[in-house]
Amino acid sequence: MSLQTIARRYAIALADVVIESGEASAVKDELLQWGDMISSNSLLKEALANPTVPYDGKRKVLHELIKRTRVRETTANFLQVLLRNQRLTELNEVNKWFGLILDDRSGVVAADVTTARAVAPEATEALRQKLASITRRKVRLKFNTDPDLIGGMVARIGSTVYDGSIKNQLHEMELKLAGS
Repeated sequence: MSLQTIARRYAIALADVVIESGEASAVKDELLQWGDMISSNSLLKEALANPTVPYDGKRKVLHELIKRTRVRETTANFLQVLLRNQRLTELNEVNKWFGLILDDRSGVVAADVTTARAVAPEATEALRQKLASITRRKVRLKFNTDPDLIGGMVARIGSTVYDGSIKNQLHEMELKLAGS
């Protein structure tokens, strides 16, 4: 079974619990912090991933970290389940799916927008409204810049790409002129 499939299953189960209890946002934030903590600490990551480190040792480390970070009981229980099933080092993949599932269940879609330069706030809101009308969902925008686009923008929503960049228009014109 692929890592994505496993991570998605954990994320779905957690989403079911936190949506019902109203803790979705808080648990998501705590898990993101934990994912960052594990990723940024190579010794911790190695200790959790190493099969030669006894489970009891890992459990004690996790217990102490949970106590120090004072996370919610739901977060603590979930982290313990991941440790028990030897999936704690895959927390970032679980977090990715968890965010997507929470967005989906709340009617939000994420749009990755790449532009040649930073976008003005008024243009950001206009773009959000346009993409919301296309998708019929609330849109959360994430911006990147790529000067190679020359101008315009590229928006990705799931597997759909809306490419209005000058770079793409020039490429299409080049193909037409070449007779392709």
